[in-house]
Amino acid sequence: MSGRFFTVGDIHGCAAELEVLLRGLRAGAGDTIAFVGDYVDRGPNSSAVLDQLIALRARTDVATVFLKGNHEDMCLSYLGRAGHWGEAWHLNGGIATLKSWGIAPHMPGAEAVAALPKGHLEFLEALVPSFVTDRWILVHAGIRPDRPLAEQDEEDLFWIREEFIAHPHPLPQTVIYGHTPTRRVLVNLPYKIGIDTGCVYGGRLTCLEVESRTLYQVSYGEKDVRESRLDVSVRAASRTA
Repeated sequence: MSGRFFTVGDIHGCAAELEVLLRGLRAGAGDTIAFVGDYVDRGPNSSAVLDQLIALRARTDVATVFLKGNHEDMCLSYLGRAGHWGEAWHLNGGIATLKSWGIAPHMPGAEAVAALPKGHLEFLEALVPSFVTDRWILVHAGIRPDRPLAEQDEEDLFWIREEFIAHPHPLPQTVIYGHTPTRRVLVNLPYKIGIDTGCVYGGRLTCLEVESRTLYQVSYGEKDVRESRLDVSVRAASRTA
């Protein structure tokens, strides 16, 4: 990565806020934008979120990384693809995603596949569980602190919460993750940085440029990006969602 390295937290169907954020980043040649998953469910327009991400992926000047979150994993399982807990997807915001696709919530997953917008299934199936550099590990939910990176279970990468947040890990990299919404970015260096600030719950959509420790944030319903510096003294209390 020759340019800036942006990491974006959980979006959950907040397409308007994502559009504002991406415009405010002013990403250009050599920059990389990585997303930690949970693009769909709960929010007002998951379909438009996927359209924006697919368009971003098609750009030739910016590199992109798209991780899979637990909500994409449930969605894919419901659609009969590789994933888990598809039977719980409706109860975890999947109905909002189906409606954004123009698909009746009662339609079986095998039939819903044929009604998906062009490119959406391919995008979901191409998502990766993790992204690792010499300094950073990006996952959706976290890692099991007592296991080497090569022995991590995908279900933990998508779902783990307190076991990861409450304990340090021995790996040399800092873990950047989403999944657990907090009022402010959760900072526990050198171990972890949590960047899900609950946009869909009325909070903010957060992006962290990791090298400069610059935060770019859009509050729910707003049309401006606020820039600030990451406060490395802050440790926010998490809540289950």
